[in-house]
Amino acid sequence: MAQPTSIYEQEHEDFRAMARTFMEKEVAPHMEQWEKDGQVSRELWLKAGEQGLLCFDVPEEFGGMGVQDFRYNAIVSEELSRVGASGPGFPVHTDIIVPYITSLGTEEQKQRWLPGLVSGELISAIAMTEPGAGSDLQGVKTSAVDKGDHYVLNGSKTFISNGIMSDVVIVVCRTDPDAGHMGISLLVVERGMAGFERGRNLDKMGLKAQDTAELSFDNVEVPKANLLGKEGEGFIYLMQNLPQERISIGVQAVAAIEHVLDLCLGYAKEREAFGKPIGKFQHNRFVLAEMATEAYVARTFINDCVLKLNAGQADPSLASMAKWWTTELQAKVVDAGVQLHGGYGYMTEYPISRAYTDSRISRIYGGTTEIQKEIIGRSLGF
Repeated sequence: MAQPTSIYEQEHEDFRAMARTFMEKEVAPHMEQWEKDGQVSRELWLKAGEQGLLCFDVPEEFGGMGVQDFRYNAIVSEELSRVGASGPGFPVHTDIIVPYITSLGTEEQKQRWLPGLVSGELISAIAMTEPGAGSDLQGVKTSAVDKGDHYVLNGSKTFISNGIMSDVVIVVCRTDPDAGHMGISLLVVERGMAGFERGRNLDKMGLKAQDTAELSFDNVEVPKANLLGKEGEGFIYLMQNLPQERISIGVQAVAAIEHVLDLCLGYAKEREAFGKPIGKFQHNRFVLAEMATEAYVARTFINDCVLKLNAGQADPSLASMAKWWTTELQAKVVDAGVQLHGGYGYMTEYPISRAYTDSRISRIYGGTTEIQKEIIGRSLGF
């Protein structure tokens, strides 16, 4: 089968071999138990840190590799998808959250948090979404009132990935109620702070092994030393970091598409009907031909996005294109995969069933498909 041109060099493939061994040994055998538990083990995070699978762009002085190359991030997502694992929140931690601390943190903040984030001793989350504010970040109601040497934080957040296990939470809050988007700041709340409570681990359609929580803040005293960046510039920081978040989601979507294609090819060769493998039937061959073509196109597109991200050329509209198009394609491909599997595709014991329920959220988190199209539309001059 034709393969897109690879963007990976030998050092990336060496890293992939290590990551693949890790996923097969430390992740795949435990997925069923983690789905029952609603979260992975902390031990997994420590093992991932020990293997160098977290936070590649963190400077060496704080324990990281000091490598500004998103291809390493992509490999971790690809190898997680290859074993069908959605529980480990490594991409959220490495691709989305830790870069805020690396780019905005003071020297003291970096010394305090980065080594633990690299080692897996500290797990991170970012609290944006509220019960009444999702894609519209300017609608954030969580408030932080300046009390001199600290802020008093009040509000609630929901749908927070890594929320139950997190030790370090970047909270998007309003420090000036009258300043619109310029009144938003980022505060880091740490495990154990008085008034910081975690609600239930949310029961979701898919991603059963990934902890997703409600968080509440009741008069939490957050030291000024935990303000990330400058007060009032939180919205700007979020906009600057969203392109990497959305391309990261696109990478995960394409890896999931390739995983589904592999599942379907294997099933179509093994499953027989009317005395021959179901892949021998023209309709099924055509379905698989479409999947293979779409996977090729998606891989070529996302590879280009990753290279542009590395070169600092990934603007918000490109990231939005990557996010909506790959996740909508993921939904189409996995739905066709379930149909190809017939009744077995509806059984949770089959990986295609998990891929189906896990995929639905990808069109929602990181900004819905509709929001991505709005961003692209505005970039066209409308």
